[in-house]
This record gives sequence, structure tokens and C-alpha cells, in this order.
Amino acid sequence: QVQLVESGGGLVQPGGSLRLSCAASGRIFAINDMGWYRQAPGKQRELVARITGGGTTTYADSVKGRFTISRDNAKKMMYLQMNSLKPEETAVYYCYAEVALGIISTRDYWGQGTPVTVSS
Repeated sequence: QVQLVESGGGLVQPGGSLRLSCAASGRIFAINDMGWYRQAPGKQRELVARITGGGTTTYADSVKGRFTISRDNAKKMMYLQMNSLKPEETAVYYCYAEVALGIISTRDYWGQGTPVTVSS
């Protein structure tokens, strides 16, 4: 009933930039926190950045100053601008959202992931 679809991943050279997008659709009363996570091969999924409904942001220390998370509540979209990318940031990037299905009901949703490869 609720879908999160990521786009914007791909191959980029070290030092390059990419912009990821996440589109939410379905029976959504409201979207609370949203975030980007990533999972590299053989590693656990880790937080990259999160943003509250009011726009307060949190970043992993490793991406501070290089990545920017943003959202457009009217369009139910979230973005991640990634600059100065490093090879070790090669991973599948996942969109996350805490969706309010009603006044008191919330549920966590994940997208299917978009791969990012940083390589020369």
C-alpha cells in the first residue's frame, strides 16, 4: 500500500557527485522521519542521513560537509546530494520512511535500494 522508490544511483568517479531521489506513494496520512541508509558488500546497513518532518537533519560523521539530505513534503519526495564521493562509499543506498497511516498508526517502510559505485 505504501511504496518507496529510489532513483539516481549509478557509476561515478572518485570525487564526483550524485543526487539520489526517493518517491513515496500510496495510502499515506503523513510522513514523519525519513532517511538514507547504505549497505556495502559484506557489511551491515548503516545510517547515512536522516531528516524529520520539520526538516531537522542528522548525518553520519563520515559524510558531514559532503552530503546534504532534503525533502519536499508536498511532493512526498526526499533527496540526497552526495559530493566528493569516495570509493569506500560504494554501496546500495536505501530510502527509509516512518509513515503515519492514520492519526495513531505508524509503520516503517524501505525502498528496494539503488546501487552507487564509486570507481575510476
